[in-house]
Formats: sequence, C-alpha cells, structure tokens
Amino acid sequence: MVEKESSLQKISRLTNTQKNIRNVATSAHIHHGKTAFTDVLLAAAGMMAVKNAGDLDEGMATWQHKDEQERLMTVDAANVSMAHEYHGEEYLINLIDTPGHVDFGGNVTRAMRAIDGTFVLVCAVEGIMPQTETVLKQALRERVKPVLFINKVDRLIKELKVTPEQMQQRFMKLIEEFNNLIMQIAEPEFKEKWKVNVMDGSVAFGAARENWALSLPFMKKKGVTFKDIYKIYEMEEEERKKWVWENALLSEVVLDMAVKHLPNPLEAQKYRIPKIWRGDPDSSFGKGLTNCDRNGEVAFVVTRIVIDPRSGKEVSAGRLYSGTIQNGMEVYANNAKKKYRVQQVLVYNGIKPEQLDQVPAGNVLAISGLNVDVGETVTLTPQTSFEEIKHIFQPVITKSIEVTKSGDLPKLIEVLRKVGKEDPSIKIEINEETGENLLSGMGELHLEIIEGRIKNEKGLEVKMGPPIVVYRESVSKMSDEVEVRTPNGHNILSFSVEPLENEVYNAIERGEISEGRIKKKAEDLWKKLSQLGLSNDEARQYAEIYKGNVFEDRTRGIVLLGEVIESILEGWRLVVNGGPLAKEPLMKSKFILHDAKLHVDHMHRGPAQIYPVIRLGMHEAMKKAGATILEPVQTHMIEVPVEFMGTVTQLVGSKRGVLIDVRQEGNDTFIKAKIPVSEMIGWSNDLRSSTEGRGVSSLMDQEFQKLPRELMDSVIRKIRERKGLSENQ
Repeated sequence: MVEKESSLQKISRLTNTQKNIRNVATSAHIHHGKTAFTDVLLAAAGMMAVKNAGDLDEGMATWQHKDEQERLMTVDAANVSMAHEYHGEEYLINLIDTPGHVDFGGNVTRAMRAIDGTFVLVCAVEGIMPQTETVLKQALRERVKPVLFINKVDRLIKELKVTPEQMQQRFMKLIEEFNNLIMQIAEPEFKEKWKVNVMDGSVAFGAARENWALSLPFMKKKGVTFKDIYKIYEMEEEERKKWVWENALLSEVVLDMAVKHLPNPLEAQKYRIPKIWRGDPDSSFGKGLTNCDRNGEVAFVVTRIVIDPRSGKEVSAGRLYSGTIQNGMEVYANNAKKKYRVQQVLVYNGIKPEQLDQVPAGNVLAISGLNVDVGETVTLTPQTSFEEIKHIFQPVITKSIEVTKSGDLPKLIEVLRKVGKEDPSIKIEINEETGENLLSGMGELHLEIIEGRIKNEKGLEVKMGPPIVVYRESVSKMSDEVEVRTPNGHNILSFSVEPLENEVYNAIERGEISEGRIKKKAEDLWKKLSQLGLSNDEARQYAEIYKGNVFEDRTRGIVLLGEVIESILEGWRLVVNGGPLAKEPLMKSKFILHDAKLHVDHMHRGPAQIYPVIRLGMHEAMKKAGATILEPVQTHMIEVPVEFMGTVTQLVGSKRGVLIDVRQEGNDTFIKAKIPVSEMIGWSNDLRSSTEGRGVSSLMDQEFQKLPRELMDSVIRKIRERKGLSENQ
C-alpha cells in the first residue's frame, strides 16, 4: 500500500520545481477582506477547518497576536504556503497576508520585496480607496505584478439590491479605475502589459467569507451566469454551500488566476533584479540572481524578523533569490559585515513554520541562526547588497517611553531593541545621557499597538508621553560661500548650502536614486541625474546621498583631501541628523564643498578639528540660506453623509486644514483636504464625534511643507525646551 504524502512532504517536493512556484501577497485597503480570503485558501488546501474559514471567532488564521483578534484587523504580515493543482500539474503557492491599515504599511512594503505578484482586493461597495492606491504603488515600485479581486459582491446583492446589469457596470467601472491607476503609477514598460482584463481572467469577483468566486473564463467553463449568483442568495445555507462547492469555489478560481497570470520566480527575477539590486549584472553573482540559479551563490534577503517570545530566538523570513540554503551552512551578512551559521531552514506548511534540510532559490522561507536587521542581504562571500527597502510614508508621530520601575530600565532598552527589529517602521532613539527614550511611528494607532505589545507580550510596565510631531529642517534659498577655520587655525574649508532640486529629491524618495557613498564610476547615477536636468559636471560632483540630502565636492586637485574627506562627510552626516534650529533632521538640502586649504601634517587635521568646523560652517551657511522648519502634512480623503459636509469642512478649517476637492456621489460627500499632522492628534475621535460616528478618513499622501512664519519661533522654542537645548546652542 502506498503511503499518503503529508502536506509538508508535498510542499518540500514542490520547493524544487521553480517554474511551478508562485510567490504572491494579498494587498488592499483596510477591511476589504484579505484575511478571510487567505483563510478560505488555507481551508481549501486542508490547512484549517472549512467551517472556520473567515469566521471572526474561530478563523482568521493569520491573526497571530491578541491585539489583531481584539481589533479585528491585521497588524503583521503573515506567511502561508499551500499546494494547488492546475491542468494536472501541482504548484506551490507562497502567500503573504498583509495589513490594510496605513499605519502598518511598512509591513506591506517589506512583503513586496519577497514576492512577484499580488492579489489586490477591492470591496465591491466601497470601491477603490486611498489605501488601495498606496498598496498598488508599493507593489509597482518593486515590480510586483497585480491582479484584481473584487470582493464582498454579496453586499451588492443583499444590501444595495443592484440588478445583474448594474453589477456588471459597477465591475467595469472598478476595472477601469484600477487600470487607470496602473497607467499612472507603473513604469513605462509595464503600463500596458500589467493592465487587468475581465476577458482573460486577470480579474475575479466573489465573496471571500461565503467561499465563492468567479471569473469570466471560469463562468464560461462552468456555464454559470451573473443571474445564477443572485439565485444562490435565495437558497438555504446548505444548498448554497453545495452549489458554491460545485460551481464557484473561491480557491479554485483564485489559485488558477495566480498560476495563469502571476509570474514564476524564473520569469520575475529577470526584470525585478535590475530594479532591486544595483550590482554588476554580468558578474557570476549577478547572473545567478537574474536566472534564479539554484546552483549559484546564496542570496537571501530578510523581509521580516519574528522573535520567539519563549526562547528569544530570532527567525528571519524572506526570499531566496539564488543558490540553495542548507542547515548548518556558514553565511555572510553584508550590511552587518558578520558571519553566521544557519541553524534551521524553515518553510511554511500552512501558517506553521516547519524544518527542511535545504531549500533552493525562488522560494519564500525563513532561517534561524542570524542576528541581523530587516533588509539584510545574506550571501556566502561579500557582495553588493540589495537596495534598501523604503516605505512610502515616514514616521511622523513620536512619543517618549519610560518604565514605571527604574530597575526595569535595562530591560526596556532590550525590549526596544527587539521591537525595532520586529517592526523596522518604528524609529527608536535611546538617549543614554538624558534617559529619554523616543518611539516614532506612522500614526497614533501604530504607537498604541506597540505600547500594548510591550506591556502584554513582553511583560514590561511602561508609560508613554503625549504625542510629539516630528519636524524637518531645510533651507529656502542658496547661501553665499562660507569660509571657516578649524579650531587650531591650520585648515580652512569653504562651502555653501542650497535647496535640493525637487526632481532629484523625489527620485531619491522613490528609490530611483540609491542613497549612500557614490562610487568612482557611477554611470547609472550620472545618467539619471542628467535626465533630471543636472549638468554632467554637477552629476560627477556628487559624493554622497544621505537621508534625502546631497553632498557635492566641487574642489579640484586638492591632494590631501582624500585623507580628510571621510571626516568631512561624517561631520556633515551629524548635522543632517540634527540641524541648527532645533536639532531636527535635515531634508532636501544640498551641501557644496568649494575649496579646502589643509595642513600637511595629518596630526593637525584629525576628526577633532574637522567635525566642529563642519558643524559651525554648516550652521552659518544654513542661516544665510534661510534655515526653515518643515512640518508633516497629510492629505486625507474624508467620506461623510451629505448632511455633515458643513460640519466637516469647519472641522478641517479649525485644524489649519486646506480643502483641495469636494465632490458628491449620491448621499455621500468626499472631501479631500491637507491637514498638518500637529493638528491631527485625536483626529479620528474628533471626526467621529462631529459626524455621529459616520465619518471615515483615509490617508492618501504625506509630505513636508514650510511651517507658517508666525508659528516657527514658538515651535522651535518648544522643541528646544523639550530636548533641553540652550537658547542659542
């Protein structure tokens, strides 16, 4: 008698067939049904009970934390894997379920690095929402191919009572909107290629909670029409389940769509690698990446870190782009510049990580034995790292955090280190001198969740201060050249500062220009800068890009400069981290070194001489360039019933907000407004109370704008007081 293959044995076998692997994610606006959708797929693969799939009490398998179950929302991305049969062949589907709330968008960005295709879910009633647009941006930025699933179609039938014809019109409108977004956001070569099409089945629709889905090719195959869908809602529950099982099973439709329309790693890496890895494509390592070569050198990118609460052991999940990773193998972490030994190689059997001896390229997996950060490139020998994983939005809300018992301070430092590893969207500043520890996050909810997890999961009693807004410093015009002397009087440096061009700054933010020290022959960078309107001469003067700021070296033939340039750059980075007005980070500035007269004896031009002169000179240059404070401003789409339109426009006005657009659709009003983050503390409560709980607000965009002149002095004074800086430091 032949022994039945277990699901782990099957997954293990399928990890070896690269052309039959699909690395995919779910992505959508909050509450558009991603987790129920994932549940139903897991149930179909035999990984959970069918009756529990999508059930808020018994299901939601990817909600691994108590706070997710309490708030009925995904906070952490979760990996699951399952096998699927299509046209007589078996496929391995590695799926990452991602959050929909904007505060946890960093998880979406990181998941996109590990996958090649994504199901974008859109609620049939709510349609395309601001966060739908954001997740699509996140996917296309990483060259991840989208397909469309229109979810919650049962609401059109049961709540809105639309006719089959109206339903079809609704779908066509959603598909057109979705394709318009792709045309706006995608790179030129993918605009047309990646549009979805109802005829070829790259669009499906259904109700994840009810376990049904259809696509046009599937309807033709089964002989099902739109009218049949209406009939199932007249049936008894058992009869309906039977009909769905035979004619419109969600897992079959959706996983067929993944196999047919989303790429395997062999195809995807050919066009994804040039975007996410900027090394030499003709090197043997580069070729191994492009070809997803299982016999090449190991290249594993860490996209998520989970710390086991009991053992404290770190598990690094991510994507293996080339090579074969094995238990016990010695690997090299390129950013940490350290060697580690792989203790376990884990694949996902459903949601459960299980151990294998080895896994080849093209798979999403996890390894233990490393002590690295998210974004790390793990290889066998030192190699060019993958591009930094950059989130679309930056942290804008900060809170101080302290322990209630002073004896717990060392534990707090350790817990914060773990929190920062598990969620790199959180920025942590530990000030050992003042004892103040700061957490910066994407929004109030983000920090609330982190605080809850520190208390409940890490078992540490903490209290957090009131929200603090994160500002930036910049300049408004070009300064004159400033000449400054080192404290010992032996070296003179001459530099100026000016605003960085918008086009260059935006390209850095979009990840089209890499941050870091510029190599000697940076042909790609020079080409990109000249496309953005810079002269060839200036492009070649770029020395470093750091946190959205540029350092240019315009000196000529200074022999000794090579010996002090690292100290100059380090001094510059220190000022970028905390500017002259209020020690807030600089952004969008261009620092230009014009000339340097240096002492021949290196004893007289060490870092102790260089750092202070850079700080002094930059502060002086920034004053001459109109140093200014920039505040974070968010663009929100606010949806309210018509009768609350006046109340909400007043509310926006009371928060220094600016109305950009107001439109009415039926009984609803959509108000697009820009509001400073400093005025948005408690925004969701204010909106709820002024609209009797019926207003919904979604973040569309975020930028930094010049703080109004009349507010600048008081904002600077408050920040300086909070940081304990003297008046004229």
